[in-house]
Amino acid sequence: MTKLLSPFSTPGRFWRGNLHTHSNLSDGILEPRAVIAAYQNAGYDFISLTEHFIKTYGFPVADTRAHRSDNFTTILGAELHAPVTSAGELWHILANGLPLDFAPPHVSETGPALALRARQAGAFVSIAHPAWSRYTIEDGRTLLSSAHAVEIYNHGCAIENDLGDGWYLHDQLLNEGHHLNAIATDDAHFKTPDHFGGWVQAKAESLSPDALLHALKTGDFYSSQGPQFGAITLAGKHLSITCSEVDCITVVCGTSRTCVRYGKNITSAEFDLATLEKGWLLEKPSQWFRVIAIDHAGKKAWSNAYWWADLAP
Repeated sequence: MTKLLSPFSTPGRFWRGNLHTHSNLSDGILEPRAVIAAYQNAGYDFISLTEHFIKTYGFPVADTRAHRSDNFTTILGAELHAPVTSAGELWHILANGLPLDFAPPHVSETGPALALRARQAGAFVSIAHPAWSRYTIEDGRTLLSSAHAVEIYNHGCAIENDLGDGWYLHDQLLNEGHHLNAIATDDAHFKTPDHFGGWVQAKAESLSPDALLHALKTGDFYSSQGPQFGAITLAGKHLSITCSEVDCITVVCGTSRTCVRYGKNITSAEFDLATLEKGWLLEKPSQWFRVIAIDHAGKKAWSNAYWWADLAP
């Protein structure tokens, strides 16, 4: 039996959005109106202004509702901060879908406690820029009760510091059995070319903020720097993938086993995922796998992880 996998099996269409953005309400240089116009003009369908939620800026949750229209919308949010990571720094916690009256952290509130309060308030919570923040696996574990996702690509951190990657944390937590999704973002401040480099493609029946937040929380999205997935289907352990023109389609998992098709301007690949369970000195198979498409410029699209236990008939 062939099964179309999420998010391609979800009703609706894909909407392109950036979940991590700053304006001059915190440390960005453009006014909110200009930031939103830039993304709309670049072909995005939605954006979330996520200002630094600290006393210096007045604990802002930017009210962007006036900028919503029939063909563009906004999700309210903020980047939350509280003490203290293993590196001795403030936590950076991305919260999309916060209420406007979300209360500032009290003096004794920790990062994990603040993240949990944001989730309980209805937010989609992500662990922001793990490499830039120098998060350890122990740091990641403290957020497991609150986080929906790990920010696996942060464009600003990538181009400015080569610290945009978050897969090391995401995949280690998955190998411990924790179900987390993966988001790509800009973290745009418009001080450098830190915009339009990473986004999510959320599948929903409408462009309403509630529908988009539901898609994010249920994992009905993939992330991209440019390439687009068409479909991912599974029949037993036979995986089929279609996508825009790329030079590499690969499947990775929780071990070093991979499946790869490499070529020029390829748009599909088929793999026998039983090969992921075979290999030199492999003691146990991975509980999960994920798909990556890479184009000629090195830009990538990433699926969320698929868990074999969830795919069982």
